[in-house]
Amino acid sequence: MAIFNPDHLFEQADKLITPQVGRLRQSDIRRAISAAYYGIFHATITKAVDQFVGATNRDKSHYGLVYRSVSHSRLRELCTEVQKSILSNRYRPYVPSTGFGPHIVAVAEAIVELQEKRHSADYDVMVRMNRSDAALAIATARAALGRFDKASQQEQLAFLSLLLFSPR
Repeated sequence: MAIFNPDHLFEQADKLITPQVGRLRQSDIRRAISAAYYGIFHATITKAVDQFVGATNRDKSHYGLVYRSVSHSRLRELCTEVQKSILSNRYRPYVPSTGFGPHIVAVAEAIVELQEKRHSADYDVMVRMNRSDAALAIATARAALGRFDKASQQEQLAFLSLLLFSPR
């Protein structure tokens, strides 16, 4: 399976908003915002599937099956829940006793924000976007991945578990 390297998506986004001759095109700015979101989306899914299926199994069909099982709406639902000061009863048994700390909460906030920006970039023709919108989206995505890595192993595992396995 060809795994998306988030750094490649961020580099692509940077190139799209690097001024060439003349003015930046809306299509390039919008694609850059979309690439920033997809960078964090695919990085998060890869971390989850690597954790539970194993990075050594990336060439196996079951890796792809698990990878493709994560939807944008599932990721958003989890991130919205993680941002709450008191998680719902449905989620509470599966998180650290102190809840999620500031790193995971920041990741969740960034993912929701970037998903909203991607929706606007991809579908809202009435909104004009500029280079700074895209640059901020790229920086937000990169920073969020850094924050994820700073979270405790326990918090990372809880987040990734909840992403793949929705509690009932």
